[in-house]
Amino acid sequence: MTKESTTFPSSMERQDPVLQIENLQTHFYTRSGVVKAVDGVSLTVNPQETFGVVGETGCGKSVMALSVMRLIEWPPGRIVGGRVSFLGRDLLKTSDQEMRQVRGNRISMIFQEPMTSLNPVYTIGDQIAETIRLHQHVSRSDATKKAVDILRRVRISDPERTIKKHPHELSGGMRQRVMIAIATSCNPKLLIADEPTTALDVTIEAQILELMKELVREIGASVMLITHDLGIVAENCDRLAVMYAGNVVESGSVQTIFSKPRHPYTHGLLDAIPRLGRKRGEPLAVIKGSVPDLARPPSGCKFHPRCPDAMSKCGERIPELVEIEPDHVVSCWLYIR
Repeated sequence: MTKESTTFPSSMERQDPVLQIENLQTHFYTRSGVVKAVDGVSLTVNPQETFGVVGETGCGKSVMALSVMRLIEWPPGRIVGGRVSFLGRDLLKTSDQEMRQVRGNRISMIFQEPMTSLNPVYTIGDQIAETIRLHQHVSRSDATKKAVDILRRVRISDPERTIKKHPHELSGGMRQRVMIAIATSCNPKLLIADEPTTALDVTIEAQILELMKELVREIGASVMLITHDLGIVAENCDRLAVMYAGNVVESGSVQTIFSKPRHPYTHGLLDAIPRLGRKRGEPLAVIKGSVPDLARPPSGCKFHPRCPDAMSKCGERIPELVEIEPDHVVSCWLYIR
């Protein structure tokens, strides 16, 4: 492989998007039919910003992230269309060998559950050192020294002892810190965090999120933060995309979407947040109905069977994403004339 084939231009020099996803489509071929888990997603992550992706379980958030990493396994899944441009290069057209140089190096991912991502038979030190040796081509002893420094950077006490431990010997919060250490060990330009605080109590969750913010600021990375928690988005993200049933239905700055939501689904998510001052016995707001079966989705806008503002044409055609103000787009017939 030539040096030129693995060299990416600096995003800070170019000031172009770090990641640009255009009409991404990822389908799973099952006995029940073709499941269109990601069905035409488009979004952009800019240099050194934290971009949130929110939506209900099963809306395609994680599949979209795995598609960016080219980690969709066949069978049953396949990326069938679209473009994933990372620093100007379409990752969907790169070779498997080139992707191995990008994955874990230029783009890293923190998965939901560390115990299923960390190898139970290898020590923590071996797993961090493996990533360093793979991408930085240093000796085993140098990689081990770097692993100790990285564990210290993620505020694990006594890192010299920790590198000799196995994942089951650590708490959930410490395992997540190890995952962050591995993900940031090569100073990536893009960090994808898929529900990084799942199953952690709120105190540890706050510590992990604060740690992530400090590290990405230190290494100058952009972040795609995938979550169903709008509180996490409000505190940590610059912009966000709201996904529903494999599609982006609204995208814009956090301030704009929280203050002026336009899509009925976004309204429903925000209304469902419990608030102080609610009267005793007052029921929580809910979005009626359930997420559609993506093997047999409804015609037209996929949200229309649950939408309080649905019109006849909502069930006929899927509305395109339209810009209703600068950097604020929505996919809804209410805003298409």
